This record gives sequence, C-alpha cells and structure tokens, in this order.
Amino acid sequence: MIPKELIKKIKQLEINTRKIIESTVSGKYQSAFKGKGINFSDLREYQVGDDIRNINWKASARSNTTYTNLYEEERELTVLLMIDISQSGRFGSQVKTKHELAAEIAAILGFAAVKNSDKVGLLLFSDQIEAYIPPKKGKDHMLRILRDIYYTKPAGKKTNINEALSFIMNMTSKRSIIFLISDFIDQNYEHQLKIVAKKHDLIPILTEDPLELELPKKGIIAFEDFETKEIIYINSSSESVQKAYKNICYANQLEKHRLFKSCNCDFLNLRTNEDYTLNLIQFFQRRLK
Repeated sequence: MIPKELIKKIKQLEINTRKIIESTVSGKYQSAFKGKGINFSDLREYQVGDDIRNINWKASARSNTTYTNLYEEERELTVLLMIDISQSGRFGSQVKTKHELAAEIAAILGFAAVKNSDKVGLLLFSDQIEAYIPPKKGKDHMLRILRDIYYTKPAGKKTNINEALSFIMNMTSKRSIIFLISDFIDQNYEHQLKIVAKKHDLIPILTEDPLELELPKKGIIAFEDFETKEIIYINSSSESVQKAYKNICYANQLEKHRLFKSCNCDFLNLRTNEDYTLNLIQFFQRRLK
C-alpha cells in the first residue's frame, strides 16, 4: 500500500514538472536528442543526383527501370534513467537532499521523453542493483517510475557504479540515451564508463550539496559518512583546514569532469541549493551545438 503522502508528493512533482517542460524544456529536448538509426521507407525511380549506393539492384534487375531505396530517420528514442540511491544521496544541507534533486531531474527528463513519445526505463542502484523497469511509453509508466524512485528502500548502503553500468550493458542492446544521476562518490568505474559511453549516449549528472564543496566556519564539526557510518571531527574555523577542504573538493570535482570529457560525454553539474532550470536549458543548447 503506497502512503497517501507519497502519492500526493508524486502528483505535485508531476504538476511542477509539466510547467517546466511546457515552458522551457519540451522543444529543446526534441532538438537535442535525435534518432541515430535509419529505416527503409520505400522505393522510387532513380533520379539524377541520387546516391548510387542507394540503388536497389535486385528490384532494378526485375524491371527495365533503375530503383533507389528511400530511408527515413528512426525518431523513436529509448531513454534510461540510472539513479544512485545509496545512503550518501540522503545528505542535504539545504532545502532538499541529493536524492530529492535526482528525483526531480529524472521527472523532468522522463516526462519530456514521454511527451516526445519516447520509451523510458529505470535502473536504481546502490552497491547492488535495487530495481529495474524496462523501457516503455506512456504517462502511467512514468508515474510508476517516479513511485519506485521515491518508494524503493535500498538494501545496500554504498555505491557501485561499475556494477550498475555492467548491468545496463547486459540488458540494453539498442543504442539508448542514458542519464546517470549520482554524486559519483565511488572508485574503479572509469573503464566501464568509457565502454558504455562508446555504445550509448551516456550523460552523467553529478549531484552535489554546497556543504560538500565549502565548509561553514562553525568551530568543531562532526562529519558522518552516510555509507560507512564513520565519524570524524574537524575544526572548521581553521584557515588551513578550510583551504585544504576546498582544495580536495575542487580536485575531486575536476577529476570527475576530466573523466566525463575523456569519454566524450555531455554532462551536467547540479547542486541542491540552485535552480536547475537554467542549467538544463544551457545543457540542451550545448547539445544543439
């Protein structure tokens, strides 16, 4: 039995998402993501200027006329939402957690795909595969995806991006658009990321909280690792600690960005304290270029 609070939350998210899609995202989504394949459409008589590689020699041999094949672009897309629901996603020093941010972004991308008559699938993962919903069309299917994003309680606490990417490679033979939404607090997934990026249109979406990038000057602060439960204490008022923390965070972020670029992936960097609408619009505009 799904709690009424959850149903209300999903319905409100659908309403908010619809406003964003209709006002800014819908047209840009359709332009930024296009079908990569081509399907045979029809035959017609060869005309001067036609590509001779498209001549249908079998059909031409059966008549006294030369025929050429006509093709049309495969418009239908398959969109896969890969969402990290490990314990680190529960962190949020602002209005929302990283997991709530991931759910909102997934809703916008998913409903934009549904509006464009594309198929949408879902993979939820932690340090294991938590749930998988095969791609399908329709608003009701997207609402089920949102329900699972909010309702699924992960059995694992840590993160294993490598395993999630391997699972997708085994489950998906057709080239797809894959949105990988995570804080990427993990190691040893780089090789598999490159493999998936070669076969699919892989788009990493890095979710961050401002407290993960810069310390407030509040004296002694206790930090708990959501995944390992380890607790450490630091003096946040120390200038040297502030500088070291900022440098480490910046280096980690830069390393992820370099990895995404080395895989030729378009990527998004989103924070829990910022309005992501402008970032999404700019992302779609970059895709058009």
